[in-house]
Amino acid sequence: MSSEPSISSQVLRSLRQITRAMDIRSRQLGKTVGLTVPQLIVLKEVADAVQSPIGQIAKRVSLSQATVTAIVDRLEQRGLAERHRALNDRRKVMIRLTEEGATILQKSPTILQEQFLEAFDKLQAWEQTMMLATLQRVAAMMGAQTIPALPMLTAEQLPEVAEHIEIAVNAEVVEH
Repeated sequence: MSSEPSISSQVLRSLRQITRAMDIRSRQLGKTVGLTVPQLIVLKEVADAVQSPIGQIAKRVSLSQATVTAIVDRLEQRGLAERHRALNDRRKVMIRLTEEGATILQKSPTILQEQFLEAFDKLQAWEQTMMLATLQRVAAMMGAQTIPALPMLTAEQLPEVAEHIEIAVNAEVVEH
């Protein structure tokens, strides 16, 4: 008998390490600038887009409009972003970064997904494709392919994800 852990145990360990790294980086972000990862992602998108309606920001960050609205509410309360009416269409509410928001962005550490993307982009195309296929298979094996892909899971998003899990589980039960 080998004392080496099984390959499946090593895979699960790696998944736990990834989850833990994401959690640690998220906590660092909270301590450093007082934002959650989704808040920082939305704030960065607001900065990049200069002035955009919430719906466009939501599409670009892969979150629901309701979630982005709640995040913008919090950013606005902290004075990091502000809403204003579009000049060409007063019905549209646009979001823009404040000076304080720009300062927070300068102070904020890189988020883990940015670090990942930088390293991933350096891989050859065949390596990227292999990783994608492997991770898609892992997601399917874990029944995670029906869960919406959020930038980072936070406590505020758990009800939304739980609803999708419940729908997926109920669909599985109905099929069998």
